[in-house]
Amino acid sequence: MTVQSVLLLAAFLLVLLVLAWPLGAVLAGVAGTGRVRSLGFLAPLERLVLRAAGPAAGAEQGWRGYALAVLLFSGLGAVFTYAMQRLQAWLPFNPQGLPAVSPDSSFNTAISFVANTNWQGYGGEQTMSYATQMLALAGQNFFSAATGIAVAFALMRGFAARSGASIGNFWRDLTRSTVYVLLPLSLLFSLFLVSQGVIQNLAPYKEVAVLDQLAYPQAQAQADGGAPETTARTQLLAMGPVASQEAIKLLGTNGGGFFNANSAHPYENPTALANFGQMLAIFLIPAALCFAFGRVVGEPRQGWAILAAMTLMFAVAAVAAGAAEQQASPVLQALGVDQAASGLQAGGNMEGKEVRFGVAASSLFAAVTTAASCGAVNAMHDSFMPLGGMVPLVLMQLGEVVFGGVGSGLYGMLVFAILAVFVAGLMIGRTPEYLGKKIQAFEMKMASLVILVVPILVLAGTAVALASTAGRAGIANPGAHGFSEVLYAFTSAANNNGSAFAGLSANTPFYNTMLGIAMWFGRFAVIVPVLAIAGSLAAKPRLPAHAGTLPTHGPLFVFLLVAIVVLVGVLNYVPALALGPVAEHLQLFVH
Repeated sequence: MTVQSVLLLAAFLLVLLVLAWPLGAVLAGVAGTGRVRSLGFLAPLERLVLRAAGPAAGAEQGWRGYALAVLLFSGLGAVFTYAMQRLQAWLPFNPQGLPAVSPDSSFNTAISFVANTNWQGYGGEQTMSYATQMLALAGQNFFSAATGIAVAFALMRGFAARSGASIGNFWRDLTRSTVYVLLPLSLLFSLFLVSQGVIQNLAPYKEVAVLDQLAYPQAQAQADGGAPETTARTQLLAMGPVASQEAIKLLGTNGGGFFNANSAHPYENPTALANFGQMLAIFLIPAALCFAFGRVVGEPRQGWAILAAMTLMFAVAAVAAGAAEQQASPVLQALGVDQAASGLQAGGNMEGKEVRFGVAASSLFAAVTTAASCGAVNAMHDSFMPLGGMVPLVLMQLGEVVFGGVGSGLYGMLVFAILAVFVAGLMIGRTPEYLGKKIQAFEMKMASLVILVVPILVLAGTAVALASTAGRAGIANPGAHGFSEVLYAFTSAANNNGSAFAGLSANTPFYNTMLGIAMWFGRFAVIVPVLAIAGSLAAKPRLPAHAGTLPTHGPLFVFLLVAIVVLVGVLNYVPALALGPVAEHLQLFVH
């Protein structure tokens, strides 16, 4: 770990804290029903949308009604996204005349964007028209992120309620999250990205002259179609409305890139400052929601405790990733490649990394995007050192609660907080309580579902893929690394991350179907139990603290919460990690 890496991490966390604190106050206001301070000029837009939604947007909902609304809205969104892809050849804003997307890829992508996963088995600039990118994919970037925030608001109200059946109204929460949070932030961030060089247009792709002409052997030219031309003098550059999609891709922890190279592409992420801004955008709303949680429940220290637990785990992971990638690769060492850090190079493992970012910014971005359930990448995770690649894998396997996705990170961590107070209650022989609410059998059953459903999807999906011919056919690197590629794919899908060890050929009917199933249940088989917990807690009276109450705002609880999160992750995945990245690390350094 270099001094540059440490300073970058420290600067990132400091700026994040400065930006997230005031946004937390805004989010707390959005979680209510009244006027949002400093954003009152957007109130007419909110009223217009809610009026169009009809009476359903005004009625309070119990957890069953709220869950049904979430599932209905997401199901309709998946159908719309699927239809846009299948019909794009006949729709406008398709200057390249791109054909319809295949049924299995359309199915996978529709679920992926609705579930806030944004797993991409396709190359964006070669597959999706501008209409599909703008209306279907960017639209779901907003809606899936707003859905996560809405569910987090519902759980906050469950803890804050004195006694009642309502946890809010999904349609109102969805509207307010979009109007007051996602739209304004996306507009501002889009302008920042454009200022850095990110493109934003509807122009056809441009053929430009290359600076260094590339000569092909005559035999290769004939193999490519028999053309007599043996020198490449031009290159086709993809255009498109990139900045607008890039902004919500990051702020909504969506991660789906306009281009196949994602945030490694110079049109998506052109400068070091843009890269720093993109990392901040990924963590901004998840961090601010911790402050909003403290305000909503009336105890700001509770929000600080959750944020402290997240930050502690993230800092350890970021340091581990940076240290692993700063190592010299034994394979390149054997070839005599200079990998030492100097004034002319970053040193360490630069394979699969952009030289404009280097090891420090690439490894930090990898930790940020997998901690936050975003999935955007500015480097090839498949080219990381075995232990460096294990860090993003483990961050996802912890349940995407280390900041996590927009909304989903907070409600996932609060489920672990419920488990932590339950374990503490068992140790001292008292009924566990969290924020004045008794944690009883129903809450623990629902919390168990939330914690266990994703590991079942990951491990069962990996086992099926490795046991089947269709699953093994996609592995380009047999052995421990190939195992890691499959494990990473199902970990990313079920945890709604979307990044990949891209050596796996996953755009096949088998993987499109299997990963689509994992993404859907990884999202909604978690959301429904979380809403059930919110409804159960809302109906309970909020008890005053007493001598036997476990303080849940101090260092002791922070470390207990971290220990529970890490312990659950270790117990679920250690055997799989031993077969994948750990085995590959031993093979690499022994030989």
